[in-house]
Amino acid sequence: MDIEFTTENLDDRDRIPFWVDVASQAFYSHEFETSGSSFEGRLTSGVVDNIALTRCDCGPCVVTRTRSDTLRDDLDNYIFSIRLQGRSALRQDDRTIMLEPGSVILHNVCKPLKIEFLEQTSSLHVSVGRELIRSRVGDLDAMQVLSRGAPTTGLAVDFILSLAERVAGVDETLHPRIANHVIDLISMAVGADGYKREISAPRELALRRLKSEIEKCLADPNLKPARAAGLAGMSVRYANMLLAEEGLSLERFIVQRRLERCRQALADPHQSRRMIGDIAFAWGFSDHSHFTRRFRAAFGMTPAEYRAQHGLAKARA
Repeated sequence: MDIEFTTENLDDRDRIPFWVDVASQAFYSHEFETSGSSFEGRLTSGVVDNIALTRCDCGPCVVTRTRSDTLRDDLDNYIFSIRLQGRSALRQDDRTIMLEPGSVILHNVCKPLKIEFLEQTSSLHVSVGRELIRSRVGDLDAMQVLSRGAPTTGLAVDFILSLAERVAGVDETLHPRIANHVIDLISMAVGADGYKREISAPRELALRRLKSEIEKCLADPNLKPARAAGLAGMSVRYANMLLAEEGLSLERFIVQRRLERCRQALADPHQSRRMIGDIAFAWGFSDHSHFTRRFRAAFGMTPAEYRAQHGLAKARA
């Protein structure tokens, strides 16, 4: 990643105001306190499609995000954080978590929080839209503390650390696919590790399990509501009741996720030579005309028009 900002060459009197401005843009609006004017910090970042990777190295300080701050920038993100060095205390929802080297958390920036950096710290953060995680594992209201020793969390951490080192040299046309992998890995880490250790409502657990089973089988044309519900160990009626809180039915959710996978493939330059029908069939649609109608209803244009809109020379049907 490229260096965006460092306090190294600034006068002491300029360091804090410049740092607060840049850090607010990189993360979110917040209040900042530190003792003295010799604060040192560095931010490095890179954008991969719809996610942002940011490494933050900073000295002792206190960051407070108030309710007014959340209203000011109106962000709707989660941040997946990997602590590389140093200790800090993060407080959100009347709960305080001590972060040490190796700690991994997912927290919601829509809500107030306070972080006290106790010493020189280094962290790698992934900022991702909350809906992108929510569509995979449901809404995560509480801060999720993950175990890096868990296989899925370790896999996500290793991939993200490797990506941060190599992202500058990655072909930008691959960014959407890579970002999707990152979001999937974070979601799997939360689904497999986080909620098992954090007691959640049975309905929330059931919804996450249902969505996880659907994601695994999207490409199977035989994935119908009854089979999806059965894989998740519930009735179709209960599955529909869970999804109704999001304005969806089981059938609509399956189609929605298939359409999203097709949309991603159609915008991918590396798949531009694939027939549109082949993409549709690969993601579980068995009828080309039905797929086209569904796609137009969801995105306001035909699959061919969508592909052409993304600069892929001649759309193939």
